Amino acid sequence: MKKNEGGPNHENRPVGSKIYEIEETGFTLICIAGIKDIIRKEVPDAIKLCNTAGVRVRMVTGDNLVTAIAIAKEAGILFEGEEFDKYTAMEGPEFEKFVGGLVDKKTKEPIEILGKNSEIEEIGNIENMNIIRSKLKVLARSRPNDKYIMVAGL
Repeated sequence: MKKNEGGPNHENRPVGSKIYEIEETGFTLICIAGIKDIIRKEVPDAIKLCNTAGVRVRMVTGDNLVTAIAIAKEAGILFEGEEFDKYTAMEGPEFEKFVGGLVDKKTKEPIEILGKNSEIEEIGNIENMNIIRSKLKVLARSRPNDKYIMVAGL
């Protein structure tokens, strides 16, 4: 591409045109590739053993919800159709809002720096955390604070 072709962000589009200038340059798309992390073959059996032993397996990941659900199904954490059950698969921000984050035990004010003084921290909405304990299997788009809240609430 020559200097100034397609604009600084390749977003120049002539008025009334449906395509951008960059699309008029004669480039040809040759391929689109995707990659997939492979679940190790022993993982589904290990999850079955955990379930048999009464250990509830949860997946907490930074992946988007669609990807997380697909991986959880492949691993045997989530079964076909379960992703539609309320609170079985959620994203981090939704989870934090639902359980009320962590609050000061006395003042009920939100805790800004999690883990600084764990003796004063408690889940903001323990009733909703109880729902999470019984139903949640996949937490996607999870942030570090979501992981901390999850551990504190379990």
